Amino acid sequence: MSEVPPNAGKVTSGDSVRGWRAVFPPAQWLAAYRPQWLAHDAIAGVTLAAYGIPVSLAYASLAGLPPQYGIYCYLVGGLFYALFGSSRQLAIGPTSAISLLVGVTVANMADGDPARWASIAALTALLVGGMCVLAWLLRLSSLVNFISETILLGFKAGAALTIALTQLPKLFGVKGGGENFFERVVVLAGQISDTNLAVLAFGLAAIAMLLLGEKFLPGRPVALFVVVISIILLSVTQLGGLGFKVVGAIPQGLPEFRLPGLRVRDVDGVIPLAFACLLLSYVESVSAARALAQANGYEIDPRQELLGLGAANLAAGLFRAYPVAGGLSQSSVNDKAGAKTPLALVFASVTIGLCLMYLTDLLSNLPNVVLAAIVLVAVKGLIDIRELRHVWRVSRYEFCVAMVAFAAVLLLGILKGVMVAVLVSMLLLIRRAAHPHVAFLGRIAGTRIYSDIERHPDNEPVPGVLVCRVEASLLYFNVEHVRAAVWQKIRSTAGPVRLVIWDLSTSPVVDLAGARMLATLHEALQAEGIGLQLVAAHAEVRDILRAEGLEDRVGHLGRRVSVADAIDDSQGGMGMGAPA
Repeated sequence: MSEVPPNAGKVTSGDSVRGWRAVFPPAQWLAAYRPQWLAHDAIAGVTLAAYGIPVSLAYASLAGLPPQYGIYCYLVGGLFYALFGSSRQLAIGPTSAISLLVGVTVANMADGDPARWASIAALTALLVGGMCVLAWLLRLSSLVNFISETILLGFKAGAALTIALTQLPKLFGVKGGGENFFERVVVLAGQISDTNLAVLAFGLAAIAMLLLGEKFLPGRPVALFVVVISIILLSVTQLGGLGFKVVGAIPQGLPEFRLPGLRVRDVDGVIPLAFACLLLSYVESVSAARALAQANGYEIDPRQELLGLGAANLAAGLFRAYPVAGGLSQSSVNDKAGAKTPLALVFASVTIGLCLMYLTDLLSNLPNVVLAAIVLVAVKGLIDIRELRHVWRVSRYEFCVAMVAFAAVLLLGILKGVMVAVLVSMLLLIRRAAHPHVAFLGRIAGTRIYSDIERHPDNEPVPGVLVCRVEASLLYFNVEHVRAAVWQKIRSTAGPVRLVIWDLSTSPVVDLAGARMLATLHEALQAEGIGLQLVAAHAEVRDILRAEGLEDRVGHLGRRVSVADAIDDSQGGMGMGAPA
């Protein structure tokens, strides 16, 4: 990618670009646009359209919508993201997880009415867009970081199995059924004897071609080739009489601009659905955009991505589509095809629009089993076995967390699985913050440096002195744990403790509860003849400790006093932490 200067098209936070140019990235990358990039963007756009059309047809079936709705997602989503997104290569369209989330959730809201189904899907997209814009205004882009990669690892694996199971009946040529993952397994097992061997063989052949194309022709629209071949075979041979189900007629023309026929208050549960779609959309999009930006030597603006996704989803909702996101697979196609700027998405939308106007009749004989094959091959990338093995080796606890998310999706479904994943992420964060590690320090032999004696048993303890360091801020929800840990150590220490030295260097924040805990600890220690000395406190921490009166009780809170200095003073009979 040496043709692209490092800063070409780069969108940074408002530090270097201000005003309307910061909100409208084309004002930046168009100014640096080079004529020789036009051919690259055009080729990438056409390639992306060739990849996106068959994939969007498959994903629309996951969402329970007519196939053209998936195409509408690519048509308008990419076009409006190009106006406000910060990534040069991110491709916007339907994704497997969001499509299934919409499909299984809206099924319970639509009461079997196709028109209501489509309206709810479009309303969901509008809500996602509105939430994105609101999050952009409130600068909430960092909140998504509270969802850990470990949680997403398990969630994606569960989503992949759930999605795959919805497509297996199409692969076997049976009806399928069931309300949840395990019920679908039982129903499918009972229908295996009714397998249509012709459909199964056709689907397996399609899967084999897609996998071979993925391996030997990466970035090429192999799925389009498979779609074309399958349509030709069903059109000119007798295969159509062997029980193949086909897509059927697709309406010709561009989607109409139309507000959904429903309001939020008319649909119970649409807000949680939109919130779950927002989480999936933003996490997946930013992850893919960052990976592509790193590979191409520039940076994205996570906050601006909220506005880009908001515009894409608002457009999807107004043009009869459903929630969209930036997926890594389609974005990789766009990147490998040579995309230099978001103008590639404009070319893709133009190509898709022309296909909708003039080529929809050619898709009527497309067999559903081919769409199932496309989905099955696409979702296999959601199960990252290598990363799961790595997490198992590194941290059994993190692996268990991933498995909680995995099981939640299988047991509760995609929507509740997303909510459980978010809840587990929050609980994990709170648990870690509420139980910080309390290190007790010893001297590294031959030095004046002190480190955790638990990790380094050869460190030298200081007789009569307990040195502690909390490796976290002291806040209202963890002070009881910290105080209990210090007292437990005092009780278990052989020999009398006459001084506790508290190293605050790793506690950047101490709130009022933390300051009061130190004050009450000082009083309790003093009652047992034990001194307390606080060292290495940060500036703001010293301010709150002084405001709470700690300096008057435990002595001067000097910013230059280290653990070694305090121990030297104690061994010289000074600095025992008694009240001045």
